[in-house]
Amino acid sequence: MSTRTKFLLAQTPLAIALVLFGLVATRALSSLAEQGSTILQDNYRSVLAAERMKDAIGGLQDALSLTLIRGSADADDEPRAERRRFEAELLVQEHNITEPGENEATRRLRELWGAYQEKLDRFVTTDPAGARTLFVEEIAPTAAAIRNTADKILALNHDAMTRKSERARQSAARLNLSLLVAAFVALLGGTLLSVLITNRLVQPLALLTRAVQRIGEGDFDARIGLTGRDELAQLAGHVNGMAARLKQYRQSSIGELLLAQQASQAAIDGLPDPVVVFDEHGAVLAVNRAADALLGVSLEHAGGDPLDALAPPVRAVVEGARDHVLKGKGAYAPKGFEEAICVSPVQGERYFLPRATPMYAEEGDIAGATVMLQDVTRLRRVDELRNDMVATLAHELCTPLTSLRMGIHLCLEQTAGPLTEQQSDLLYASREDCDRLQSTVDELLHLARIQGAPIELDRRATSPRSLVETTIDAHRALAAKHHVQLEADVPAGVGDVRADRERICVVLANLLTHAIHRSAPGAMVSAHVRPVEGAVRFEIVDGGETIAPEVRAALFDRFARPPAGSSTEAARGLSFAKEIVEAHGGEIGFTSEADGCTTFWFTLPSRVAADEPHFDA
Repeated sequence: MSTRTKFLLAQTPLAIALVLFGLVATRALSSLAEQGSTILQDNYRSVLAAERMKDAIGGLQDALSLTLIRGSADADDEPRAERRRFEAELLVQEHNITEPGENEATRRLRELWGAYQEKLDRFVTTDPAGARTLFVEEIAPTAAAIRNTADKILALNHDAMTRKSERARQSAARLNLSLLVAAFVALLGGTLLSVLITNRLVQPLALLTRAVQRIGEGDFDARIGLTGRDELAQLAGHVNGMAARLKQYRQSSIGELLLAQQASQAAIDGLPDPVVVFDEHGAVLAVNRAADALLGVSLEHAGGDPLDALAPPVRAVVEGARDHVLKGKGAYAPKGFEEAICVSPVQGERYFLPRATPMYAEEGDIAGATVMLQDVTRLRRVDELRNDMVATLAHELCTPLTSLRMGIHLCLEQTAGPLTEQQSDLLYASREDCDRLQSTVDELLHLARIQGAPIELDRRATSPRSLVETTIDAHRALAAKHHVQLEADVPAGVGDVRADRERICVVLANLLTHAIHRSAPGAMVSAHVRPVEGAVRFEIVDGGETIAPEVRAALFDRFARPPAGSSTEAARGLSFAKEIVEAHGGEIGFTSEADGCTTFWFTLPSRVAADEPHFDA
């Protein structure tokens, strides 16, 4: 006998109990339905007939009264219709006599109705004076007697309905109790028998479970002692065979592969940084202990996907690095500390930079990706300390530098006495160097303020033409000094931008100064403005040399080496420009062509609200 058949037989007692209970319940419900049908058949139709006869006799009386009022004894259609209606309902009542005393009342009703019709016929043929007397003395009393008799029939059937309803209620209560008892007995008996049979059937499953558990723990000598021809016995035979083969595999080269896998896991577990290994479909293959401890990523995650344990920003970075590799774009490496993600374990905030490398199959295809989050917390803190030190030094230089500039200025004004021509030249050169040094200190302080707190922007709807023309006019003297020509190209119809005018002028000034320093004498530096989707793009095109590839990656970084032809101050202004543009929600970049033409560009959001305050100058 198969296991399925055994389990079906185990449910047979419960099924039989349910069938017996269903038969009892069906019989009981049928009995209740018969009682209700009896009430409707025996009494309700008589009640309805009595009510309608009363309505019909009332309608006849109203029609006769109207005839007397009009003074005409001619019959109309309404009395005839009411007579037919009364006769029909009286016939129904005569064929539905079910209660004691109802037969006598019905015969009395028939006699009164015959007398009433005879008087009604006389009423039609009698003169108005006689008709009025006939109506008052004979017809009205007969109609009242008909109503009283109909009320008696109505009362008899009402009382009968009340008695039968009470009996039906009592029967329903007894039936309800009987059904509850029968249901309890059937359920209890069927359940007990089913449990007893099922317990005998699942005993082999317990043996099978214990043996499989021992095999899972590595005891490949465990065997299941089940005999028979059912599915469980067959399964036991297969499990015993599997245990024997696993014992052989452990002693073969498969064990070496398992040892290699364990060694690989131990290698990544030895790394202090979190490591997550993905297959070619993006599913997690392995994680190290650091990923479990710092990020909560574990292969035994309850939700199914180990990455569900990550915070949304961290997960987005990990999946972005993984997808970069799996799409065939090569290894992924961060561009700077700005890509560091913050994780807040119990020990405190930690910063990690994502790195990803591909894993290749023997055919050269990508078989997976390894994502490592490099802990740069200490390096970031060192960078913050360096920035603090630069800001402190710059602040400390302000006071002596101001005194030095004031002293040189007083000397040039010959406050302390006349100067020779050679002394004046030296002092003028020193003052220019002090001015450059002051500019450098101011920029360093400005950068420290930007890094120390979010930039507060006074955003207004501003005309791009006004921004460009104002900046170009302010730099014509510098362009003339370097023999460079300036031009602006702002087409009509370019919409306003939402920007802090003063800070965007600083961005344009830095880019324009950088372009002037890079351009050769006689070159043209041009500023262009054009709309893009949802934003406005500003471009500064210079006539300098091509920017070297080794400089491009860190061109906007702080303290980066300036490209060929640029001054240190102009190059440092690029990092300031980047901070300001990104605070506006825009982007900044550059393109450098092989012919030496370099274009620095940035975007600003377009003006979105027509009622914003407009700032044009």
